Amino acid sequence: WWNFGSLLGLCLIVQILTGIFLAMHYTADITLAFSSVSHICRDVNYGWLLRNVHANGASLFFICMYCHIGRGLYYGSYNKIETWNVGVILFLVTILTAFMGYVLVWGQMSFWAATVITNLVSAIPYIGTTIVQWLWGGFSVDNATLTRFFAFHFLFPFIIAALAIIHLVFLHNSGANNPVGLNSN
Repeated sequence: WWNFGSLLGLCLIVQILTGIFLAMHYTADITLAFSSVSHICRDVNYGWLLRNVHANGASLFFICMYCHIGRGLYYGSYNKIETWNVGVILFLVTILTAFMGYVLVWGQMSFWAATVITNLVSAIPYIGTTIVQWLWGGFSVDNATLTRFFAFHFLFPFIIAALAIIHLVFLHNSGANNPVGLNSN
């Protein structure tokens, strides 16, 4: 139960490395995005492996994160307020990053997801429609949306890494839970 934080760090490193190599071959344009993903899988040396490790690594990342959160809930880690709050922010930013990564393939389902999920923001009174148009970069999901999502999907893992360091600083400042009562020496 205590190694899920370390596994999360390992998953994040693998995601960043595979993501950088995938970004070298990806094209963030609505007419070329799906073809560039196909090109990565078919023509790039071990591109199929990079894409599968990146996509399935995200699932492993979330499994480890849910176990890490579950352990924290079970042992009352929410009492360490700073560490817990940074962890919650980490979780939310990770969800946003995964959603934007899902959209990047620009297939039928990811296009639908980008439209429907971002359109939920329009339920915010008065400013919802304006925010949705700002997110989309126009009146519908289009090339500007894909370009923004790619830029944010590339940027957010580095923000996640910085937040993870802050999470660790707060954790080591207060000390971790020790439910077994083992001596840390």
